[in-house]
Amino acid sequence: MRNLYNIGLAAGLALSVSVSALNAYASEPTVPPAPTPFPAEGKINYVARDSILEFKALSEYHEPDWVTEKYVKTGKLPPVKDRLPKEPLVFKTGNMQDGIGVYGDTMRHVIGGRPEGWNYGAGQTQGWGGIDIGLSECLTRTAPLFQVEAKDTEPLPNLAKSWDWSSDGHKLTMHLVEGAKWSDGVAFNADDVMFYWDDEVVDPNVSPLNGATPETFGVGTTLKRIDDYTVEWTFKDAFPKQYLYAMAYGTFCPGPAHILKPQHPKYSKNTYDQFKNAFPPEFMNMPVMGGWVPVEYRPDDIIVLRRNPYYWKVDEKGNQLPYLNELHYKLSTWADRDVQAVAGAADFSNLEQPENFVASLKRAAEANAPARLAFGPRLIGYNLRFNFSANGWGNPDERGQAIRELNRNEDFRKAVTMALDRKALGDSLVKGPFTAIYPGGLSSGTSFYDRDSTAYYPFDIEGAKAELAKAGLKDTDGDGFVNFPSGTAGGKNVEIVMLVNNDYTTDKSLAEGVVGQMEKLGLRVVLNGLNGTQRDASQYSGRFDWLVRRNDQELTSVVQNTEQLAPVGPRTSWDHRAPENGEVDVMPFEKDLVDIVNKFVSSEDNDQRASLMKQFQKISTEHIYNVGLTEYPGALIVNKRFSNIPQGTPIFMFNWAEDSIVRERVFVASDKQAKYELFPDELPGKPGDKGPMN
Repeated sequence: MRNLYNIGLAAGLALSVSVSALNAYASEPTVPPAPTPFPAEGKINYVARDSILEFKALSEYHEPDWVTEKYVKTGKLPPVKDRLPKEPLVFKTGNMQDGIGVYGDTMRHVIGGRPEGWNYGAGQTQGWGGIDIGLSECLTRTAPLFQVEAKDTEPLPNLAKSWDWSSDGHKLTMHLVEGAKWSDGVAFNADDVMFYWDDEVVDPNVSPLNGATPETFGVGTTLKRIDDYTVEWTFKDAFPKQYLYAMAYGTFCPGPAHILKPQHPKYSKNTYDQFKNAFPPEFMNMPVMGGWVPVEYRPDDIIVLRRNPYYWKVDEKGNQLPYLNELHYKLSTWADRDVQAVAGAADFSNLEQPENFVASLKRAAEANAPARLAFGPRLIGYNLRFNFSANGWGNPDERGQAIRELNRNEDFRKAVTMALDRKALGDSLVKGPFTAIYPGGLSSGTSFYDRDSTAYYPFDIEGAKAELAKAGLKDTDGDGFVNFPSGTAGGKNVEIVMLVNNDYTTDKSLAEGVVGQMEKLGLRVVLNGLNGTQRDASQYSGRFDWLVRRNDQELTSVVQNTEQLAPVGPRTSWDHRAPENGEVDVMPFEKDLVDIVNKFVSSEDNDQRASLMKQFQKISTEHIYNVGLTEYPGALIVNKRFSNIPQGTPIFMFNWAEDSIVRERVFVASDKQAKYELFPDELPGKPGDKGPMN
């Protein structure tokens, strides 16, 4: 049937249109206009990578006095030194903005998401807004690298305290932190790593949160257990150090195998749905390796996390981290998050919705403002992405298949990008020097961005219409919208279903702007607005024509999740995947992008990597691989009572700011502490028990 669609569309492409007449209208690409300077952008204080942390044993260890008195002396907990690894992770004082901290207090968050449960590895969201980051630890860590110069950038050790490459570069031996424990006191070891790999990443019936697949770590890559604290990777390519970034949040964060494994279909009579839903939001005290444990959940009200008594990180004086006793996540809306943080009713927000910029700036400028607001570089960007899969991903109907064939037509993509008035889109969100014209491709805030390698097709509605005609589309019924060629999808109007995240005002505003601008071009675009989890399910299963997506790490850092830049494997790309047991039907220019990405991943030469990304940007933007909508800076909102917030922290680069600020080191000075704790002097209880241990 697909061949019939191709034939019909090809017939449409052969419509008699004067090429010379079309060229009179079509705009030639140029470099994008230079963005307006943004003086409010914070400056990063760059440091050496090895100045951040190390693993070593200390002569003595400490914890909050109330833990010792109430739990250790009564026999409910072992002494702190027995709860820590042989060599805990030690944060160096010199990299802590305000030095060694003190214990106590709460960080209050407001989020718009809702938790599905605690089974991260099976794809359940915990509600976003930093909850999963507070619970999860991964093999490596990248978020703090925003403060490291590009030439010194390599993932930091984390659950994997060190690693060694074989002489030929095809094997990587990772040494796990020895003696670390889950929050319920059970030992963490290679069994947890292998369960995540074998039974979640590799199992085709399981989709971990954040989309880890075997190809995330290289096509043909294998992982095996050597002993309790050693695992060995085997790669097809030599020295693919790039995959160390994929072992950070959020694609290699193993869960507690001793809790998860008995529920997995391989080891039980459960279905995969039963496995995924075995730990609903009401299941308290889920074992974690992160600094805080979920102890309270009230639907549509709040999630409360309490300090992990087995957390395996300390400061240089041997104080067991975290400093903060409790984290709150008020369940509201994403817009309310900004409002509450600026007003002082919450303590932390990533100001990422530009509709709130002006009001937030005005409040933060007042002398009595409770929060400080710091803008970073323009790293928040939005793309319009096309479903390029013409061989069955998502099982499209006749109309959907015809749209995919159009998406693969470069004249059609040129029409779409030229019909977008990006300045108007940006101004519709916020007036002022915030938004910038973004053609697509790499974010302008990344160090790999090169303006001269970026092709920008300026707004030109007449030229866009000419490109649409070159694609074989014209309005045959006079209703203002172009029709499919005769023989394709019944010759009906070209109707495009665009997937958008309903949780964010910005996403919806941009999507509505695209609908209006495409209408002027003659394309009917229909919005499919879904909430975060439903939207993700539709995207991952290929049930969309177009997609409005906020940029992820592959476009903002480039070195994080680089494989998602192109369809290097059947499931690496966000918008071009293979159907089950199939191959990706890559277009010729995509083959070049795949080749560039593979070379970038295997290269250790910084100059070569920079050159490769210039090539990627040129090919990607010339062929309109994705259509940029707008980009702008985000701002970090933090209550002024908090200390150890690194200077110039971007709200999003390698990861979100909740991870970049290293929350386990954040503290509140004794004279600024408030009585916000809901469970003072209490620790997490047993897995599945209601509430914390009293």
